[in-house]
Amino acid sequence: MSKYAVAIDLGTTTLAASLIDCSRGQRIAMSGAMNPQRRYGADVISRMNIAVASEAAQMEMSSLIRAELLRMSHDLCRQSGVAWPDVKRVAIAGNPAMQHILLGLPLKSLAYPPYRPLHTTGTSLKASDIDWDNDADVYVFPMPGGFVGGDTVAFIYGAKPENSTLCLDMGTNGEIALISGDTIWATSAAAGPAFEGGNLSCGMVALPGAISSVQIEGDRLKLRVINDVRPIGICGSAAIEAISELLHCEIIEPNGRLRNADEITSNLASRITTHDEANAFVLHRDADRQVLITQDDIRQVQLAKSAIRAGIEVLLDRSRIQCQALNNLILTGSFGAVLQAEWLKTIGVFDENMVHITTFKPEGALSGAEKALVDNDDFCSVEALGGHFRVVPLSGTPTFEAKFIHNINFPRS
Repeated sequence: MSKYAVAIDLGTTTLAASLIDCSRGQRIAMSGAMNPQRRYGADVISRMNIAVASEAAQMEMSSLIRAELLRMSHDLCRQSGVAWPDVKRVAIAGNPAMQHILLGLPLKSLAYPPYRPLHTTGTSLKASDIDWDNDADVYVFPMPGGFVGGDTVAFIYGAKPENSTLCLDMGTNGEIALISGDTIWATSAAAGPAFEGGNLSCGMVALPGAISSVQIEGDRLKLRVINDVRPIGICGSAAIEAISELLHCEIIEPNGRLRNADEITSNLASRITTHDEANAFVLHRDADRQVLITQDDIRQVQLAKSAIRAGIEVLLDRSRIQCQALNNLILTGSFGAVLQAEWLKTIGVFDENMVHITTFKPEGALSGAEKALVDNDDFCSVEALGGHFRVVPLSGTPTFEAKFIHNINFPRS
């Protein structure tokens, strides 16, 4: 077995990579970054539309992501004192659009009906094929169909879920998988990057200066900030916590409306301000900036949570599993911190049963890519797993649209 390998989670918003000592089955180093393609749009639909319209734009997106992943890989080796030529294997897991762009594959079959990836099995190639200065073997995970891709396969492979388990990756694409016997029912709900802080007014990744927790105690706001420095933004998990807290305090109404200051009886009314001609709630204010939860931020979260919840309900219907019959729920995603199940109940993604059966698996797709490298069976087990997926499309289906509209409001407490 080659000793060193690199595992990569190729996310729409964020990237994660790790260096693995396969002989010991241990992670040596890890690195994270923003996807440089975000200049072409926050979501896969925006990027695909641009790529399909312009071959030059797609080539630029491919070059950007290849260069950034190479930079991260070099950085991992520098951190660890491992020579880059000693890395002999690489495993990459991403959604179908990200994998197509990485590999330079045509996107029309994915961007337009019937929304299918060019192929569903994994891809084996050499690092030089993606313009890397290395002769390592590269494996890109299978893409079962639609917008369910290698990141979902890797997540399931690493998590090893039992029967009647719901697996939920609350990233930009909102991948959902439900284990029913030998079948893995799966879908992708276009949640957008709200859960990762990607399209929020003050959203940011979990770096120093990001608010990582928001709690309201009486009339007081308690913030935690990464590295205990002055706040400059808020990560996705803290934004969900903040909205959950504001719902509990009835500062946000069930329809998502952020109340006016004169409708709030506590001193928290002083934190209501105006942003883009709508209400906003001030989390932090100093001489240089304000960190806000805006009315538009709340709407973005409503859209995201409604898409996720509707997707879950569609899979439960298709599998004929009752929500109360779920045994486990495994949650992952690049939130910036653990996204607590109770917050997801407050905003309307989970019900009471889900709260009690939820476990959080950090770095779900990355952990699965690492496991596949350590297992060292030429990814045969990964390919076999990919064959058990049954992808359920959501776009344009009346059932999904009805459930989406039904779930758009926050639950009444």
